[in-house]
Amino acid sequence: MPPSYDHVVTALRSAGCVFAEDEARLILSTARTPAELTAMVDLRAAGRPLEHVLGWAEFSGLRIAVEPGVFVPRRRTEFLVRQAVRLAPRAPVVVDLCCGSGAVGAALVAALPGAELHAADIDPAAVRCARRNVGGRGRVYEGDLFGPLPERLRGRVGVLAANVPYVPSGEVGLLPPEARDHEPLVALDGGGDGLDVLRRVAAGAPGWLAPGGVLLAETSERQVERALDVFAAAGLTPRLETSEELHANVVTGER
Repeated sequence: MPPSYDHVVTALRSAGCVFAEDEARLILSTARTPAELTAMVDLRAAGRPLEHVLGWAEFSGLRIAVEPGVFVPRRRTEFLVRQAVRLAPRAPVVVDLCCGSGAVGAALVAALPGAELHAADIDPAAVRCARRNVGGRGRVYEGDLFGPLPERLRGRVGVLAANVPYVPSGEVGLLPPEARDHEPLVALDGGGDGLDVLRRVAAGAPGWLAPGGVLLAETSERQVERALDVFAAAGLTPRLETSEELHANVVTGER
């Protein structure tokens, strides 16, 4: 006999899931068989991220496939998508660097008619996942930052979204277990001060952006001033956008 809703809620609550009722509904609606339901409850109770248990995450109104070992898109990153859509030229070339599951790129092409999407990530698992989510709406490449992008994109990119890792190396161990134990280190660790990858992206961005093109990156509140300086040092015109609702900070830099 499959677990009941009350049984699932009790199991999840006992495991420390704060939103046990909501998670129970999602698991019950996703499981296709009683055996799969039991397995999903056990995985979640053992600390597996809910999105990895479900196999998907909701992001910007889309259902994004998320495989085990792939970075889970955060709801706060929807703010980055909204800013990119606001600033995008008509029918832009869009690049999604450090794309992870491809959530940002998929959301951008869904919101920008005629956009040409190119995405890249260094993690093979993320690239496989992103190709599922992007489908025929864009190209996904495996490699380090700008390295795998086609040369023909130089000077043509209208929107460069880079959801780079920005957790300082010494603080990765302080992250919730769902992140530090189940998401790839390369998607979390931003180096000594958390801005190593951002510096590399900002330094390379002017060569890829079209005139008036914009680079967008998420960062933490305490890194904002340094991130703005990084963009300015790269020759970009920096600006900060914030969302109190989503606790999000997005630094933009226009060429």
